[in-house]
Amino acid sequence: MPLLGELYNSVNSRENATFWWVGDSDNWVNVFCAFEQGKMIAKGQVSIIDIVPSGRSAESKHLIYLNLKTIAERETDLNLLEQLYPYLYSRAMELKESLSHEHGTLLCVGNDPSENANSQFFIQQKGFRHRESLFTMERDLTQSIPELQISDDLQCTPWAMESSQEEIEYLQLEAQIWPDTALGMERLSQYKQNPLWTAMVVREADTIVGSLMAWREEGKGVIEDVFVREPWRNRGIAKYMLIQALNYLKGNGLESAELMVLTTNNSALSLYGSVGFNMIKEEVRYCVELSK
Repeated sequence: MPLLGELYNSVNSRENATFWWVGDSDNWVNVFCAFEQGKMIAKGQVSIIDIVPSGRSAESKHLIYLNLKTIAERETDLNLLEQLYPYLYSRAMELKESLSHEHGTLLCVGNDPSENANSQFFIQQKGFRHRESLFTMERDLTQSIPELQISDDLQCTPWAMESSQEEIEYLQLEAQIWPDTALGMERLSQYKQNPLWTAMVVREADTIVGSLMAWREEGKGVIEDVFVREPWRNRGIAKYMLIQALNYLKGNGLESAELMVLTTNNSALSLYGSVGFNMIKEEVRYCVELSK
């Protein structure tokens, strides 16, 4: 672990570099390291990020992500990256076999725009293509949070989703909003394991019209999966839910909250800006199809 800590500090000497920690021991099978003269000079790891539930569009893809980093002075060492990459690719193929063959699988990587040398390795040497770009936005919870009301026919309440039937109900609804990138039971279960996890839903009578999730992660609040169903949009519901989530996280002693949004989603960017979120970094994601 001390050698890993040295590598971590070296990678993060570059502002906004993306470095994954190795996680618990059961995740170490997904981690590969390179050593030179007793020093860890590079580390890579892979992880299944999105599993497409059965019955989704044929265009939907499972997503496996990788993270491959070297010490700062070796970030342009293509030979070093080349030595580690086959281990990551092989492990990704093993993980792919655990996923349903009903859908294809993408191998993805995400970097800060400043990590140009690392990104170019994947683009030029491994055939990755641009997939999407996202902003991380942050909200200072020590600052005042605006007040907002919604119409009397709507109620906003927390939802613990304590039963499997409730989880299925939520996932079916969420899949209607994002049919090609539906959350899936595995990811929902992962989210619910986070401290302070809660879902906040707005209902009209017994009908769910909007929802989001919030939790604590690495000392910060996280807001995820914000949506409002089409007939109820443009009524201030999303903004109201965000304010409730900010108050919830602040009430639990957190001083900041983060969320991620596509750089091309102008309406969401405007919404998040209206409740005090500011863009703090960008992640550019690239992908390649894993062969069958």
